[in-house]
Amino acid sequence: MKKSVLFASAALMMCYFTSCGGGKKTEDAAADASAEAQTEAAVPEYKLLDLPTVDLSTFPKDADGWITMFDGKTMNGWRGYDREDVPNAWEVNDGAIHIKGSGAGEAGAKDGGDLIFAHKFKNFELEWEWKVAKGANSGVFIMIQEVEGQPSYISAPEFQVLDNANHPDAKLGKDGNRMSASLYDMIPAKPQNSKPFGEWNKSKIMCYKGTVVHYQNDEPVVEYHLWTQQWKEMLDKSKFSKDKWPLAYELLLNCGGANKEGFIGLQDHGDDVWFRNIKIKVLD
Repeated sequence: MKKSVLFASAALMMCYFTSCGGGKKTEDAAADASAEAQTEAAVPEYKLLDLPTVDLSTFPKDADGWITMFDGKTMNGWRGYDREDVPNAWEVNDGAIHIKGSGAGEAGAKDGGDLIFAHKFKNFELEWEWKVAKGANSGVFIMIQEVEGQPSYISAPEFQVLDNANHPDAKLGKDGNRMSASLYDMIPAKPQNSKPFGEWNKSKIMCYKGTVVHYQNDEPVVEYHLWTQQWKEMLDKSKFSKDKWPLAYELLLNCGGANKEGFIGLQDHGDDVWFRNIKIKVLD
């Protein structure tokens, strides 16, 4: 139980057995304390993991400050979410990171699950290219917190990666907010300019002091602002709302945790998807 709950409960009991001003004010104070205690008690318990990270200074960096996150040959710097190795469902294929389609749905592969780059980022520009097989679904996450026993997307905003023409998720959600490059289930990417399955798309996420912008094929298509009233209102209307998924709501509302930083990840949704030319620039 959280300490704040214990303190609120103790205060309530003290007011019951002693004079705390008496009458209506005492009753109101007691009711407020009880409501606060119940609210705190309703916050789900969770455990953040502390798994190995990498030293970013050991990765190639060009004159413009872009750091190579994927060398096209190895999985150096990458590991599975909530684990210390790379799941077998991921491979390097023809210069790209490839998630081998299992056909078993989200993280359904026998040795699958999401992939993360093992360094936490705060302010950055992330660039990459991706392509999907017909009917494929995936995503790129930012600000991931590793929560024991929970999926990566429970704490992380998602840049949707999708075959819009052939995956049913494109028609779900609201106003196209589950189509490619959208902030998944919250903001649709406009204009919607993704290329068909089998063709490479160029994407970028800029994240700076809570302002996040999605780019697709060199056009800005989404903008949002973490830790604001707007962010809270979007969560309230999404599949991650407090009444639908209390733990996801708590984590996403406080996206990035106390330090406002987190891992970048690639989603295993059971489909064939390729990622290449992955690089990042840290913004001061």
